[in-house]
Amino acid sequence: MFDAEMLASAIRMTTPVMLTALGAVYTERGGVVNIGLEGMMIVGSFWGAWGALNYGPVWGILLGVLAGFLLSLIHAVASVTFRVDQIVSGVALNLLAYGLARFSSILLFGMATTSPHVPRLADISVPYLRDVAWLRPLVTGLSPVILIGFALVILSHYVLGRTVFGLRLRSVGENPLAADSLGINVLALRYTGCLMSGILGGLAGAYLSVEHTGMYIEGMTQGKGFIALAAMIFGNWTPLGAMGASMLFGFAEALSFRVVAANLPYQFIKMIPYALTLVVLTGVVRRAVPPAADGIPYARGGE
Repeated sequence: MFDAEMLASAIRMTTPVMLTALGAVYTERGGVVNIGLEGMMIVGSFWGAWGALNYGPVWGILLGVLAGFLLSLIHAVASVTFRVDQIVSGVALNLLAYGLARFSSILLFGMATTSPHVPRLADISVPYLRDVAWLRPLVTGLSPVILIGFALVILSHYVLGRTVFGLRLRSVGENPLAADSLGINVLALRYTGCLMSGILGGLAGAYLSVEHTGMYIEGMTQGKGFIALAAMIFGNWTPLGAMGASMLFGFAEALSFRVVAANLPYQFIKMIPYALTLVVLTGVVRRAVPPAADGIPYARGGE
């Protein structure tokens, strides 16, 4: 059960959660809670499939990213500019995304719940390593989005920890009044963090429909946006921590597929990733320390 193919499956399952969790790191480090990540994955998956079907997989991925970006822009305007309750805004976006995807599916695909099969990006294989038998499942048939996702984690670790932008974003999430007094544009940075969450959530959704399943299926996100939030908390609001936690959830989901073959009840097996989410949150939330100003609206000048 625990072989290279199992690990390869876990990596595929990890990717959408990891990308979305990474987006959550950006928005919450800037002080904006975004529980609308599930909705951003939904619109990313739908428009990614539609774009891939009509214009090819590259444009499909980009269209999915754009859809997530636009939905996060709504959240940014509502929560940053108008200081609407961030939880309420996120819930509203999830409902909007679900309804919009269903309506658009009927309108554009002629059916409410699925799309035709769509083309995928060309797979990537690692030279030399693919000739090693026990490594072959891990280094062959890789989606480019998987490699991009892990590269973005490393890049984000550097950006948030070693750059002026990262320092300013983190300062905005910890003490926006102090940052504002130093001339840092708090609202612009909060917009940036929120929009980054939409871009990465849309990319995760597009990966699901274009690369993972090869079609749009209603409900295909299966709560992964909320699992990504749990992974971000478990990872202590850091890119590398979010990646590690996402791999834990990806492994649990891959394990659920393997255990199905053992003729155990299907419903019991499918609940493994979600049960793990509850266990992790129960044990971690008490010790987790979010950014001090996370979820607290801010007006320019500290009004």
